[in-house]
Amino acid sequence: MKTELIVRSKDSEVDFALLKDGRLTELHKESTANKFNVGDIYYASVKKTVQGLNAAFVGVGYEKDAFLHYHDLGPDIKSFLKYINLASTGNIKEYNLKNFKFESKIEKSGSIDQVLKTNQKILVQIAKEPISTKGPRLTSEISLAGRYMVLVPFSDRISISQKIKSRTEKNRLKRLAQSIKPKGFGVILRTVAQDRKVAELDADMQQLLDKWAAMLKKLRKVTTPSKVLSEMNRGSSILRDIFNDSFSAIVVDDEALYYELKDYVMQIAPEKESIVKLYKNKIHPIFEKYGIERQIKTAFGKTVSMSRGAYLVIEHTEAMHVIDVNSGNRSNRATTQAKTAMEVNLISATEIARQMRLRDMGGIIVVDFIDLHSADDRRKLFDHMRDEMRDDRAKHKILSPSKFGLIQITRQRVRPVMDIKTREKKPALLENGEVEAPILLISRIELKLNKLLAKNKGIVLHVHPFVAAYLTKSIMSIQTKWFINYKKWIKIIPSDALDYLEYKFLDKEGNQL
Repeated sequence: MKTELIVRSKDSEVDFALLKDGRLTELHKESTANKFNVGDIYYASVKKTVQGLNAAFVGVGYEKDAFLHYHDLGPDIKSFLKYINLASTGNIKEYNLKNFKFESKIEKSGSIDQVLKTNQKILVQIAKEPISTKGPRLTSEISLAGRYMVLVPFSDRISISQKIKSRTEKNRLKRLAQSIKPKGFGVILRTVAQDRKVAELDADMQQLLDKWAAMLKKLRKVTTPSKVLSEMNRGSSILRDIFNDSFSAIVVDDEALYYELKDYVMQIAPEKESIVKLYKNKIHPIFEKYGIERQIKTAFGKTVSMSRGAYLVIEHTEAMHVIDVNSGNRSNRATTQAKTAMEVNLISATEIARQMRLRDMGGIIVVDFIDLHSADDRRKLFDHMRDEMRDDRAKHKILSPSKFGLIQITRQRVRPVMDIKTREKKPALLENGEVEAPILLISRIELKLNKLLAKNKGIVLHVHPFVAAYLTKSIMSIQTKWFINYKKWIKIIPSDALDYLEYKFLDKEGNQL
C-alpha cells in the first residue's frame, strides 16, 4: 500500500491529509491560534477541589478551568508533588530519580482533598483538548512520547504495544527496556520499536530524558500558569506515530514547514529523506493537485455515497454520533436479500471506519446496519468491523451487533470532532444564500438514478444549463460514463426554469419520477 502525507499551509492553520493508495483516510488541522494541544505540559495552580466530583479544577490559562480527576493523579502523586517542589526551588541538581526517596502511594478509593489543596502548584498534561463548553481534561501522570517509546516518570512498569503479536519479540523488547531504563521511570514500547536494536532504543530514551530535564529546569524561572513543554507540531507528531516503510511521499507547500519535516525524517529515517518534497506549483493548489479537495467535499456531508447506490447518513449530537446504513438500489444485484444486506454492511463497515478517522469522531457511535438474521453473518460483520479499525490509533471498543443490526462503538475523544462545512455561497448570478457544494450534486443525482433505473427504461434528466454543460462536456463526459455503467443512455435537457442545483427526472411520457 502506497502512503502519502500531503501538507497544505494557510495563514492561520496547517492541514495534513493522509492518503493510502490515493484515498483520503485521515485529515488533521493544526491552528496556530490553538493554545491547548493534547500532550502539552503546564506548570499550574489548583483553583479549587470538589469533593462531590472527587476532582480538582486547575488554572492553565484557558477561559474555563481545566478538570483533573482523582483517578488521573497517578498512584505516586505524593512523590511527584514533592519532586516538583524540589525542582521549582532549585534543590535538585540531577534530574534522574536514582537517589530520590519515594513517598507512599495513594489509595485507589481516596479523596482529592487528601492529596491536593487550593493554590497548590502542580505539573499537569493536557489529556483532552477543550470540547464544546468544557475546559481541557488533565492528567498528572506525565508521559513523554518518542519515536520508539513513551517515557513515564514515577513508574517502573514496562508495557509493549498490543499490535506486536510475536511473544518472542515482546520478551526481547522487555529485556532491552529493562536493561536501559533508569530507576523510577516506566516505558511503553510502541509498535515501531519492533525489530529495533538496543542502540536505537537507548538513543530515543536519552532524548526523552534530556527533554524531561529541560522541562524541570524551567520550573525555577516560570510562574503559574505556564506551558513548560509543547507537544511537537501536528505534522511531526503524525510522522512520529504512523511513519513506516510504506510512505512514498511527504509533499509540503510551505518552505519553512518543508525543512522542519525534512529534518525530522532525517532523525527517524535518514534513508527516506528524499521522499520529502516541496510543492512549488502556484497555479494548481496542492489539495486540488492530489484530488483531496474533492474527497473532502464528498466525505464530510450528512450523506456519504458509496458504490452502486449504497449510502450512509451521519448525524452528530452532543451525546453521540448516529450512522444509518442504507442499501440504495442494490436489491437486484444479489441473488437473495440476505446477500444484499451482507454486501452493503461490509462495504459500509469499511467506509465507517474511514469516516471515524477522517472526522475524528469520539465518544459513543451507534451504527444502524441493515438487519442480519443469521448469527454467522453478524459474526462476520463484527470481525470485518474489527479488522477495518485495527489501524485506528485512537483507543476504541466495538460491541457485538444486536439482532436488530445495531453496533455500538466507543472511541477515544481527545479533541473536538472534525466538522467541515460542505455548503458554498451561491454563484453571483443567482440569489444570495448558500447551496450544497456542486460536487455533491452529482452524487445525489447518481443515487437517485440508481433507484429509478431499476424500475424505468427511459429516463430524461432536466438540470440547470450550467450543470447540463458540466455533465455533457468532452468525449468521456459523465453522461458517457453513465451509459457505460448502466448500459442505458440518459438524455439530459438544459432547463432555464430550474435553480442552479435543482434537477428533475421524467419518463418518456413526460411524467415526473
